[in-house]
Amino acid sequence: MTADVMSEAVQTYDCRQAFADELIALAAEDQRIVAVCNDSVGSSNLVRFKELFPDRLINVGIAEQDLVGVGAGLAIGGFVPFVSAAGPFLTGRATEQIKTDAAYNALPVVLCGQSPGLAYGELGPTHHSIEDLSWMRAIADLAVAVPADPAQTRAAVRWAAAHDGPSYLRIPRFKVPSVTPEGAAPFEPGRSIQLTDGTDVTVMAVGTMVSRALAAAGALRAEGIGVRVLNMTFVEPLDLDAVLRAARETRGIVTAEEATTTGGLGAAVASVVAQNRPVPMRILGVRREFAPTGSAAFLLEHFGLTADGIASAVRELL
Repeated sequence: MTADVMSEAVQTYDCRQAFADELIALAAEDQRIVAVCNDSVGSSNLVRFKELFPDRLINVGIAEQDLVGVGAGLAIGGFVPFVSAAGPFLTGRATEQIKTDAAYNALPVVLCGQSPGLAYGELGPTHHSIEDLSWMRAIADLAVAVPADPAQTRAAVRWAAAHDGPSYLRIPRFKVPSVTPEGAAPFEPGRSIQLTDGTDVTVMAVGTMVSRALAAAGALRAEGIGVRVLNMTFVEPLDLDAVLRAARETRGIVTAEEATTTGGLGAAVASVVAQNRPVPMRILGVRREFAPTGSAAFLLEHFGLTADGIASAVRELL
C-alpha cells in the first residue's frame, strides 16, 4: 500500500454535506440567504434546502450566465445569494458575468463551484474543472477560497455570507479526512494554517491536496526530511507572510493543487518568490493539457497528485 492510499481506519467526510448543512443553518438565521442553481438541486446538495425554504431557491435551468446575473440582481436587492453549480460550468460559461456583474460591482455574491478539479473524472475534459483557479484568480476583487475539509467548508460558508464582496468557494466532491486542528486560525482571506513544522522543504497545498501533503510529510519524516505543510486556504488573496517565511526558513517550496499549473496556487506562489526571495520550487498540478478520461483516483495518480508524488517532488528538490 502506498502512502497515498487511505487506511480503512482513517475516517473521511463529505464537504458537500457540510456546505448544505451550514447553508441551511444560515438560512434559518437570516432571511436574506437565498440559493440560486442551474438545474443542479441534486448535485449542489440543495434538496433539503429546497424542502425547507422553497421560496428561497431559484432554479434558472441550464443557463449559467443567467445564473450569475440573477445572483447579482438579488444581491443588489439586499439578498445574500449562494450561486451554486458544477465548477466547470459556473466558471467556464459565466466568466464575463462573474467579472462584470459580480466583481466589478463589488456585490456580495457567493459563487459555489461544486465538484471541482478532477472529481467528474469519467465524464472527461468537458467536466474537469481544472482552469477555475486560474480564471477566478485573474478577476480583480474576487476572493478565491479552497476549503480542505468539512470544518473549513462550514467556516467558508459562514465567512462568505458575511463578506462584503464577491467570493468563489471550491466545494470538493469526494470525501476527505479532517485536517483542521482544534484552535486553528480563523477562516479569513490571506491567512494560511501551518499543519506541520520543518526546515527542509515547505509544501503548500489547497483543498484535496492538503491531506495528501500531510501523508507525504509523514513518510518523509521517517527518512529524516522535515517538511513544513501549509494549508493555504485562499489562492487569492495569498498569505504573503507565510510564503516569504517559507522562502527564508526552508530550502525550497513545493505547491500542490488539483488544478492546472498555469495560473493557480503554484503560479501565485512562484510570482511572490521570484520577485522577493527566489528559492527552488516544484509546482504540482495538471500540466497545460486536456486531462484524459478516467476515475478521479486514476487522474490524480496520472498527474502525480498523490502523497507519493508530493514526496518525490520534495526529494527531487533537495
